[in-house]
Amino acid sequence: MRRRSLLLTPAALAVSPFGLAQTNAWPSRPVRMMIGYPAGGSTDVAGRLLAEPLGARLGQAVVVDNRGGAGGTIAAGSVVRAESDGYTLLLAASPEVSIAPIAMRAMPYDPVKDLQPITLVGQVPFFLVVNPALPVKTLEEFIAYAKAHPGELNYSSFGKNTSNHLAGELFKSLTGIKTVHVPYKGSGPSIVDLIAGQVQYTFDTPPAVLAHVRSGKLRALAVAAPSRLAGAPDVPTFAEAGLPAFTGGTWFGLFAPAKTPRAIIDRVNADTVAVLKTPEFAKTFAEKGIMASPQTPEEFGRFVQAEVTKWRELAAKVGIVAE
Repeated sequence: MRRRSLLLTPAALAVSPFGLAQTNAWPSRPVRMMIGYPAGGSTDVAGRLLAEPLGARLGQAVVVDNRGGAGGTIAAGSVVRAESDGYTLLLAASPEVSIAPIAMRAMPYDPVKDLQPITLVGQVPFFLVVNPALPVKTLEEFIAYAKAHPGELNYSSFGKNTSNHLAGELFKSLTGIKTVHVPYKGSGPSIVDLIAGQVQYTFDTPPAVLAHVRSGKLRALAVAAPSRLAGAPDVPTFAEAGLPAFTGGTWFGLFAPAKTPRAIIDRVNADTVAVLKTPEFAKTFAEKGIMASPQTPEEFGRFVQAEVTKWRELAAKVGIVAE
C-alpha cells in the first residue's frame, strides 16, 4: 500500500509539487500581449506603455502583437484559441469584450466563458474631434452645421458596433443630426483619414487625438468627462458645451485564455497592479488622458458584466441589432 500511494495519476500530477514547480517557473520566455487594433490607436498606446515595466517585473519581455480588424474580435479570438500557459495575453478594449456579444449574431467566442479577467488597466473618455477645415469651433456650431447639411458629414469609428460607433449613434440620437458612419479597422487608420479630410469627425480617446489637437491637425470640441482634463484644459466637457446627456469612452483590460492556471493570473495581476500604482507610471498614463484603474480579477469580472449590461441598453435605445 505504501508503494502504491507514491504512484501519481495524470490528474494528481496537476496539483503535485512537480506541477506547481512548472507554474512557479513561469515565465521562462517572452510573453505576447495581443492587441486587436493597429499601431497608433489608444489601446496600442496603453499597451506599449504597460509592456516594458510589466516585462521588467515579470523578468521576461512582454511583446506587443497587433492584430487589427473586426472590432478587436480577431485578436481576442486568437487569444481564446491559444495555449492556456500564460504566454499569450490579451489587452482588450470594450468592443471585443462588452459590445461584441450584443452586436454580433455569431460570436467566435464567449468573452465571459473563454477569457479569464486579470485586471482593468485604464479608462479613458471620448473627445469629439473634427477636421479643422470644417467651419465650426464649438459643439453648438457643429450641431447647427450638421443640421444644415443633412447626410453630408461622415464620422469614423474603430469598426462597426464598436464603442465609438455606438457613441456616434447616441450623439445623433440626442442631437437629431443625420450623418454617415464609416467604420475602420481601428483608431489609427480612422484618425489618419480624419486628418486627411476623408471623414469630418469622430469620437476618440486622448492618447489617439491629443497630440494632433495640439499640433492643429484636429480640433477638439468637447470631452465626455465629468470635468476638463489636465492635458486639454481648454476643451469643455459635453455638459459645459450644452449636451449633458452625452457620455462615451472606453477602457483597457488584461485577459488570458480561460484555462490559464490561477497562479499565473495572480502573478500577472500583482505585477500589473504594482505598475499601475507606481506614481511615475500613473502620471505617464494621466498625461495621455488615461486613468490607471487597477482591480482584482473578481472586481474586473464584475466590471465587464456591468459593461455588457450598459451597452445592451444603449444598443436597444439607438436601434442597433446584432448582425
